[in-house]
Amino acid sequence: MPGQIIAQPNPPPDPSHLPDSIRGYAVQLDTSNVLTESELRAIQKFRRAANYIAAAMIFLKDNILLDRQLTFDDIKPRLLGHWGTCPGLVLVYAHLNRIIKKTDLDSLLVVGPGESNVLTLLLAAPAYICHGAPAVLASLWLEDSLSPFWEPYTRDRTGLTRLITKFSAPGGFPSHINAETPGSIHEGGELGYALSVAFGAVMDNPHLVVTCVVGDGEAETGPTATAWHGYKYIDPAESGAVLPIVHVNGFKISERTIYGCMDDKELIALFSGYGYMVRIVSDLEQIDLDLAASMEWALAEISRIQHAARSGHPIVKPRWPVLILRTPKGWTCPRMMHGEFIEGSFHSHQVPLPQAKTSQEELQVLQGWLQSYGPHQLFATQGGRGVVEGAPTEELLSIVPDKKDKKLGCRKEAYATFHPIRVPEWTRLGVQKGSQASCMKVVGTLLRDTIKENPTTFRIFSPDELVSNKLDAVFDVTGRNLQWDVASRAQGGRVIEILSEHTCQGMLQGYTLTGRTALFPSYEAFLGIVHTMMVQYSKFTKMAHETNWRHDVGSVNYLETSTWARQEHNGFSHQNPSFIGSVLNLKPALARVYLPPDANCFLSTVAHCLRAKNYVNLMVGSKQPTPVWLSPEEANKHCVAGASVWKFASVDDGVDPDVVLVGIGVEVTFEVIAAAALLRKVAPALRVRVVNVTDLMILGPHGSHPHALSADDFDTLFTKDKNIIINYHGYPIEVKGLIFGRPAVDRITIEGYREEGTTTSPFDMMLCNHTSRYHVASAAIRAGALFNTKVSTGAHADAAYIMHMVAKDQEYIFAHGMDPEGTFDTPKFD
Repeated sequence: MPGQIIAQPNPPPDPSHLPDSIRGYAVQLDTSNVLTESELRAIQKFRRAANYIAAAMIFLKDNILLDRQLTFDDIKPRLLGHWGTCPGLVLVYAHLNRIIKKTDLDSLLVVGPGESNVLTLLLAAPAYICHGAPAVLASLWLEDSLSPFWEPYTRDRTGLTRLITKFSAPGGFPSHINAETPGSIHEGGELGYALSVAFGAVMDNPHLVVTCVVGDGEAETGPTATAWHGYKYIDPAESGAVLPIVHVNGFKISERTIYGCMDDKELIALFSGYGYMVRIVSDLEQIDLDLAASMEWALAEISRIQHAARSGHPIVKPRWPVLILRTPKGWTCPRMMHGEFIEGSFHSHQVPLPQAKTSQEELQVLQGWLQSYGPHQLFATQGGRGVVEGAPTEELLSIVPDKKDKKLGCRKEAYATFHPIRVPEWTRLGVQKGSQASCMKVVGTLLRDTIKENPTTFRIFSPDELVSNKLDAVFDVTGRNLQWDVASRAQGGRVIEILSEHTCQGMLQGYTLTGRTALFPSYEAFLGIVHTMMVQYSKFTKMAHETNWRHDVGSVNYLETSTWARQEHNGFSHQNPSFIGSVLNLKPALARVYLPPDANCFLSTVAHCLRAKNYVNLMVGSKQPTPVWLSPEEANKHCVAGASVWKFASVDDGVDPDVVLVGIGVEVTFEVIAAAALLRKVAPALRVRVVNVTDLMILGPHGSHPHALSADDFDTLFTKDKNIIINYHGYPIEVKGLIFGRPAVDRITIEGYREEGTTTSPFDMMLCNHTSRYHVASAAIRAGALFNTKVSTGAHADAAYIMHMVAKDQEYIFAHGMDPEGTFDTPKFD
C-alpha cells in the first residue's frame, strides 16, 4: 500500500474517552466583530493572491497570469514543491501582516511547518517552513520584501514572472527555504527544530515576538516534543515571547499524523499539561475571524505576562498562549483526481497534479484550480497611467505594514544585528608553566569574566553538565535560568541547562543568528546527538556567507570535554570522539577544529573562538588536571601558529631528527611527551623532534583549508623525509583523510581511538587504544632506526623491552584496580 486509503477528505479524529470537562481548559472567544469588512476583504484577497502565486510557482514556466488557456508548453518540465502546507502558511502570514500593521509590532516568523511569529520575521525552516517555500516566497513578494535584497524580483509582471518561472529551477529560489530567503534564520531540511530556534531568538530580545508554526508532522519528532518546554527558560522581564501555532492539517507524506488523529480534548489536555493556555482555531467557514481574534487574544496574554514581570510582579508559572490551527491539507486545491481525494489528504502534500505536463485531464483541472483564485481580480493584467502591470491590487496590500522595517521579510534581526562581544584579556587568567591544571577549570574563569562583560549578549547552552565539566566558575557571577525553579527564577541567569542536546542546539542557533554569541559545552560522547542539526546549520551559514546582503554572525562554539581518554569510569558508552569527523566534513572555509594541549592554550583558543565570526568552532580538551606545558606568552604564539616544535621535549631542540613525534589532543600529547622522556633513557642515541598540533586544519594539503600549511611549511615542521608518528585524540582515519594529498604520506603512522574501552583505569585506556607512551616510543625506535645506525643495532631489543612494559603495567592495573603510581606525573627531561 503506497499511501493510506481514506474514506473521506480531512477525516476527523476518533473521539477520545476524556471527559467533556477538559474543553473548559480551552479559551473561548467572541470572534464576531474582530475584523472590519475592509480588513476581512483585504485578508481574503491577500490569501487568494498568495495561494495563486504559490500554486503557479510549482507548475508554470509561462502564461503566469492565465492570459490564455494553459498548454503543455506552459508547464515546467520538472514539478517540484510542497503544496499541502502552503494555504495554512499563507493564512498565518496574512494575519501576521494585518496585526503587525495594526499594532506596530516587531515580529519574526519561524516556520516548522511554514510559519513564525509577530514581531520580527524569523523564518526557521525545520519542517514545513522549508517545505512551504512557495507560500513564504509568494507572501514576501506581495509585501515587496524580495526586491530590496534581490533586485530582479520587482513587484510587477517582470518580477512575478521570474518568481514563478524560476522557482525550483537553476538560477531561481530553491524548493526549500534557505539563507537566500529574506527573513529566514534556519535551514529546514530536517524536522524538529523550529520551536527551539524560536525560543533562542527571543532570548535577550525583549521587544520581539516570534510566531512559530509547528506542523503536525514536525510535532512527531523528539526534538519538538522537548522544545515545548522552552518557555520555561524564558524570563519575560528580559526576553521576548514565542507564539506557537500548531498547524494540524492531518497528514504527512503518505499517512495521517498523530496530532491529526487526536481530538480537541486530547490536544487541550496535552498542551495544558505542558503549561500552555490553549486556543483551538478551526472554524473553516469563518477562519479569518477565528484566527484574527485568537491572535489578538494571544498577544494580549503575552503583553499581560510581560507587563507583570517588567513591573516587578512576575507571574509564577505563567500559562503562555498556544494556537491549535486545524485546516485541511492542501486547502483550496482540486478536491478529487482520478477517483482519489486530493484536498484534505496526503495526495496534496507535494504536487497535487503530478501529470499536468502530459495529461490533458490534469491540465484542464489545473486551469480551473488556478482560475478559481481570480488572478485578474488580484493583479493588474495591463499597465496604464499610474498602474504597474502585474502588481497586486491596493486593496490586498492594505494589510501590509507601511514601514519597510516592520515587514516580516525586512526585519534586521534576521540578517543584520550582530553584536560582537567583549572578550576579556585571557593572559591575566593564565596559569604557571610547569604546574598541573584542569583546562576546563581555567576556561571557566574566562567564561565567568565574559559573562560579566556581556550581560545581555552571551549565553551558555549546556545539557545539564556544566558542573560535571568543571566550568562552574561561571556560577560565581550568574545562575541558571529555569523559570519554574524558585532557586533560579527571575535572576537573569546566563546558563540554560536542559537535558536535551537538540533543544540546546536549536536555542543556540536562534540566539546566534539573531546577532548574539553563545557556547555549547558537552560531554564528548553526546555531541554526536546534534550532528545532523549542526550540519543543517552549517549549510545555512555557508549560503549566508555567500549572500552579499547578509551580515556577519557570531560563530557557533562547541566545547567538547569529558573525553574518551578520561571516561574510564563511565565506560564504553561514554567513549566516542566522532563529532570531530562531523565538523571535518563541513565546508572547509567555515569549519574549525582545535585540540589545545594545555590550560593556557585552551584559554587562548576559547578567547579566539568567542571573537570569531561565521564559523563552526569545535574545541576538544580535558577536564582533569594535566601539565601546563607553555607559559601564556608561549601558548599564544603556539596557537597563532597552529602547531610548533616543542623544543623542551626534543633532542637538541629538534634539530636534525631521526623521527618526529606528534601529539594532537591533551592526553595523547601527554603520552608523546612521556614517550620522549622514556626514549632519553632507553634509546639515548635517537634524535627526536616533538611537535604539537593544536589547529587540526593545518594538516591538509595547501589550499584545502584556509589554515592548511604550505608544502614548504609542512616540510619545515615535520621534515621532508623522516618518519612521523602521530598520536591523535580522535579516529585515525580523520587524520588520514586530512593528509591525503600531501607527498610521502607512507612515512606517517597514525594512532588514535580504536573503539576500545570499558570501565577501567585512565592509563589502560591509552594502552588498549595503542596511544600510550610505550606504543609511541616503540614505534619511534623502529622508525628512527632506519635513519640512525646507532639506534638500529639495538632497535629490536629496545622496542621489545618497551612493549614488555605494556604487559607489566596492564598486569598491575588488573591486580590493583588503578594505574601504577606516578603514571601521570609531569615527565622530566634531565
